[in-house]
Amino acid sequence: MAARRNRHGRRRNRGRFGFLYKLLSALLIFAALLVGCVVFFRVNTVVVSGNSRYAEAEVIQSSGVEQGDNLFALNKYQISRQIYTQLPYVDEVSIHRKLPDTLLIQVTESYPVAALCAGGEYWLLDARCKLLERGDASLAQGKAEVLGLTPLAPAVGTPLAVDQSQQDKLASLKSLLSAIQARGMTGSVTAFIDLRSDNEIRFGYGADLTVVMPMNDDFTDRTYALKRALETMDERGVARTGTLDLTYGEREARLLPERWLPASETAAETPEPSSAPETGLDTQGDTPT
Repeated sequence: MAARRNRHGRRRNRGRFGFLYKLLSALLIFAALLVGCVVFFRVNTVVVSGNSRYAEAEVIQSSGVEQGDNLFALNKYQISRQIYTQLPYVDEVSIHRKLPDTLLIQVTESYPVAALCAGGEYWLLDARCKLLERGDASLAQGKAEVLGLTPLAPAVGTPLAVDQSQQDKLASLKSLLSAIQARGMTGSVTAFIDLRSDNEIRFGYGADLTVVMPMNDDFTDRTYALKRALETMDERGVARTGTLDLTYGEREARLLPERWLPASETAAETPEPSSAPETGLDTQGDTPT
């Protein structure tokens, strides 16, 4: 009996040691792989794509990546943030590793869609209201000027910040610019984007048209209604002049013969009533995309 118990005991011990041996082997293999990654996978080549405004060397320098850095120890989030903040016209950054020694940096560049004046200086904004550049009035030439927002501590490369009382208007501006950009209509927004009313956004469109939209709205639907109204005007041979009012209903547009224009930077004026009739426009169509 004693011999039998001894044999069972030895078997249990072998089982325990077998498990420990397997665990230790796995840990050793993992450690070897980790050491191999640290020792062998070093940055030898950095490839930049999607850049046009900035040279490849500028993107690499702003990334902080240097030749010989460990490929797996690189913090991709930190690299993206450094590029985004140091190069204002970069909108998005994507980082990928390509073994054994290459880092791929793909950037998407933004472009100015509007301008903002503060303290005698002009700032260019992209569709996300990131401040791209600072300069004099010549910088804003050809861009729609945003009226009704006062920036707080503006700095190139940072998002536009405003007082709490203007937060809703800033959010509406971002939504409007993003929707217009998504429809490929950014180049037609001209002269001004007026946010001084509490209920409406007014902006220039083309050479002689002013568009009016509700301040807080689904601008994806509203810009679709704008697109359909413009198509209807073109089909009817109606000139794109006057004030196109899109505040009546979700798919209703009315063309007023008098064009609304901002009278000054301190007061938003309403066009004088005209005896000429309004023109109702069809904005119905397929579901907007």
